[in-house]
Amino acid sequence: MDRVGIRELKAQLSRHLKRVRAGRRLLVTERGRTIATIHPVEAHAASSWAHDLVQTGRARWAGGKPRARAGSSRMKRTVATAVIEDRR
Repeated sequence: MDRVGIRELKAQLSRHLKRVRAGRRLLVTERGRTIATIHPVEAHAASSWAHDLVQTGRARWAGGKPRARAGSSRMKRTVATAVIEDRR
């Protein structure tokens, strides 16, 4: 694990977050004492079912926003809009 002081972390936040995205763990220090760790986030279990569907070939996803099927006359709004409204 790499150690980084608060001042350095603030000054070079983007650089340090790139390292975290690459899988590195950071120990954040204040005056030589470790006060926090920053590490990559594991895949969220609530969405793992969707990833499983894609991996097994039962669903496809190209990384874009979900859309209603073409010809769906009942759908007046996009799926993404419905999800956002449901989160409110």
